[in-house]
Amino acid sequence: MTVEAFDRVQLDGTGIDRITEAEVVAVVRDALARGRGGRIVTPNIDILRRAQQDEECRRHLADADLIVADGMPLIWASRLRGTPLPERVAGSSLIWSLSAGLGLDGRSIFVLGGAPSADDALADGATRAADRLLARCPGLRVAGTACPPFGFDQDPQAYADFCAKIVDARPDLVFVGLGYPKQERMITRLRAELPQSWFIGCGAAVNFVAGDVERAPRWMQRTGLEWAHRLGTEPRRLAGRYLRHDAPYALRLLAQAPAQRARVRAPRPSPGPRTGQYVSSPELPVSAETAASKGVRGRDCAAALGQGRSSPAG
Repeated sequence: MTVEAFDRVQLDGTGIDRITEAEVVAVVRDALARGRGGRIVTPNIDILRRAQQDEECRRHLADADLIVADGMPLIWASRLRGTPLPERVAGSSLIWSLSAGLGLDGRSIFVLGGAPSADDALADGATRAADRLLARCPGLRVAGTACPPFGFDQDPQAYADFCAKIVDARPDLVFVGLGYPKQERMITRLRAELPQSWFIGCGAAVNFVAGDVERAPRWMQRTGLEWAHRLGTEPRRLAGRYLRHDAPYALRLLAQAPAQRARVRAPRPSPGPRTGQYVSSPELPVSAETAASKGVRGRDCAAALGQGRSSPAG
């Protein structure tokens, strides 16, 4: 099922949905109520950069039903080019808001990722994250958790066993916190077996919720400095990627954006079809107010239900 509702802003060839975090939650709740699954991808500067040369990355983006901007440089670039995205929609925030939204409907989640426990008597990161979500989100159900050891994806049998555990649990939503691109590869494999479930690759969000890694203060999140906080907490792992690759790419993206403003001022034709996009319908009481307050075109959405379309996300 695909529905045309949100304009997609093009940033260096990748389409980003002009959608708020509240709208993402409404979209997922509405789709689940209709028995429809989907996939959310949250590109940041690193993924946007990879998409320029990495065919696998482009396939992940093309398969997404929602693509949201997880990074302030993407928001700044959209403003500079005259097609502003409404807000940053981070996977680290969505793990909370989606869980709260699904709790209102009594739906279930599966949490995959986090840090393995060093002691068998202690819960692993995925379990602790699920427990915290359960405590904070009334009505939410936990279908299961799994905390794969490092390198599990190199063992075909172990990989298959983890996938089977998720499929057998039949969750409504799966949070996959394995880091890019491992998490997207697993989502691609699982989607065919769980067509009515939603998936989101959420990176370090499982570690944040579990309390194993501290997320940046809100003021750093709002000002686009969360990357600096993460660099300070994990310098060995992130320094090369952030400083050698992502920072120069972000500067180029921002420098080129104003030159593109003139091109987007001209009236644009109605956007053509896109792969797998959903929108919340105000027919559902649980999302009606949110959808209406955000300007979602409810009538158009209801009329479009069940109609198929296809084209690359970027």
